[in-house]
Amino acid sequence: MAQYESEFTQFMRDWMQAHPAEAQEQTAGRALWWDKPSRPLESEAETAAAKVPVKPYYYDLD
Repeated sequence: MAQYESEFTQFMRDWMQAHPAEAQEQTAGRALWWDKPSRPLESEAETAAAKVPVKPYYYDLD
């Protein structure tokens, strides 16, 4: 039994085979938007120390 493959998946598979340079650009785009360097532990400690506790009931003005 063959597994279902959508028309979009077929299109993208064929398109990527026809344009192999796009794989490199896709990797560069991912690095730009998603792959961020890790933050030093000191800055994380400063962020945690600067947090203000939230009241149990947000709209309570007291």
